[in-house]
Amino acid sequence: MLKALLEKRAALLEQMNALVTAAEAEDRDLTDDEQAQFDGHKAELESLEKRIGRAEEMAAHNETASQSRGAAAAAGGPAPTPSAPEASKEFETLGEFMATVARNPNDQRLAAMYQERQAAEDMSMSDGPRGGFMVPTQFLSEVQRVEPQDAIFRPRARVLPAGTPPDAAVTMPALDQTAGATGTTMRGGVDVTWVEEGGEKPKTDTKLRQVTLEPKEVTASMDVTDKLLRNWQAAGAFLQMLLRDAIINAEEDAFLSGNGVGKPLGLLNSGAIHQVARNTSSTILTADIDEMTSRLLMRGGAPVWLASQSTMPKLRALKDEQGNRIWSDSLVPGNPPTLGGAPVLWHERSPLLGSKGDLALVNLAYYLIKDGSGPFVAASEHVKFRENKTVFKIFWNVDGQPWLTAPIKQEKGYLVSPFVVLKA
Repeated sequence: MLKALLEKRAALLEQMNALVTAAEAEDRDLTDDEQAQFDGHKAELESLEKRIGRAEEMAAHNETASQSRGAAAAAGGPAPTPSAPEASKEFETLGEFMATVARNPNDQRLAAMYQERQAAEDMSMSDGPRGGFMVPTQFLSEVQRVEPQDAIFRPRARVLPAGTPPDAAVTMPALDQTAGATGTTMRGGVDVTWVEEGGEKPKTDTKLRQVTLEPKEVTASMDVTDKLLRNWQAAGAFLQMLLRDAIINAEEDAFLSGNGVGKPLGLLNSGAIHQVARNTSSTILTADIDEMTSRLLMRGGAPVWLASQSTMPKLRALKDEQGNRIWSDSLVPGNPPTLGGAPVLWHERSPLLGSKGDLALVNLAYYLIKDGSGPFVAASEHVKFRENKTVFKIFWNVDGQPWLTAPIKQEKGYLVSPFVVLKA
């Protein structure tokens, strides 16, 4: 049975290749008649692939059962009674999972994943979770693993887990430290008064506000050659790296400069930043560094400098009042360099030298990230069929925004912020 199915598949592929080869030889697209033939062969091929998959599974199970019966007979015992094969729910590698999504979306392991998710979240299985397959749990830890050297925001921000349901909005109460009379904002509007014995206790007014995060969907795509996809045992680590990079790149850009419309509110577009006017346009001076440091909220966390690489020559040229370079230590081996004790992290998405935010001193413990569902993977072999490539779409849900909405006015009226930015 299996041999006949394989021979039929080979014949169909030969006919499809002949149609494409003939058209390419004449440097033209398929005619309507040829396209109809091609689509018919393709539909038949997809049906055939499912039958071949089932036949191969049954052949493997039958072989195992035959070996068991043979071993039992050799030992003088009764042959075991064949039982229905148990559906496998595990993928060996991420590469196998992605190859299966692309080549056999009706695989029993994907169906089992749907059933588990439907039972847990009451989701419709008609077309999968919005058209894609969620990355299996055993691979999520690697796909979502983000080291401090790979990303800046996620390893340092406050990350809220997805929860159930994962894409629901989360609203959290927070002290309103941005409103009220001078002297009370640091305590959320609570006025503190010393009271004599028997004296009247003053009324206090605690001001609360709400911070809402609702995961938004973000999508990335990548092309994988069919040859690489067929060798999924070797491709697993490579595809895992591509998937992780797609997540990191999209999130880093949004957390820094997102406008908050259908995406996270980036740090640079937040009202929570305190902007320091630079002394000289298109450059950075020691006085700018000193002023930025003086405006940082000195409370917890581990501040870091976010800098565009275009600022590197200016930072290395910083001098003190006597004209001595003050950053000479960074010219010898050592990473990362520091300014005022805080590490300098080169952020490739930071604005260029002379623009707002080319240099920022931030405490990312005051930035909130809310994870949602995903990541999911969907595949299409049609978009780049002639190039022998499969296009993968990766999508997931996430939101982020600063915990504050404005700089904080200290009790003596001095403005500070966990996000200090150098103006244009």
